[in-house]
Amino acid sequence: MATYKQECIHCHNMIDRDAHLCPKCGSRSPFGYGCPSCLKPVEPGDAVCSACGRALATCCPYCTQVTFAGTDICGWCGRSLLIRCQNKRCNELQFFENTKCLVCGKAIKNAAQQIDEIKKGQR
Repeated sequence: MATYKQECIHCHNMIDRDAHLCPKCGSRSPFGYGCPSCLKPVEPGDAVCSACGRALATCCPYCTQVTFAGTDICGWCGRSLLIRCQNKRCNELQFFENTKCLVCGKAIKNAAQQIDEIKKGQR
């Protein structure tokens, strides 16, 4: 069976079209951008998500610059905007401002504490 490749929008490497993440740069959205609250497709110029109304501009917790919320990394400092769900069975990466996990539905507690721990580890 032939496999077709498509360019990752973040690192521009050619990867399998059915990939859920880029094996080269690690992006969880290699072929498009998604709203961090409802996962509907969004574009970098959008102010709000057309599906849920969430604002798509956010302050990076590391560099405090306003960045696009539809991607996994800050457009200014390049650091990840994702934290892990504390549910041990889930442990999926979530956007740092989410209050509940989009995979398991459990409340995400201590997001600010997770960000502080990451900041301390990167100094």
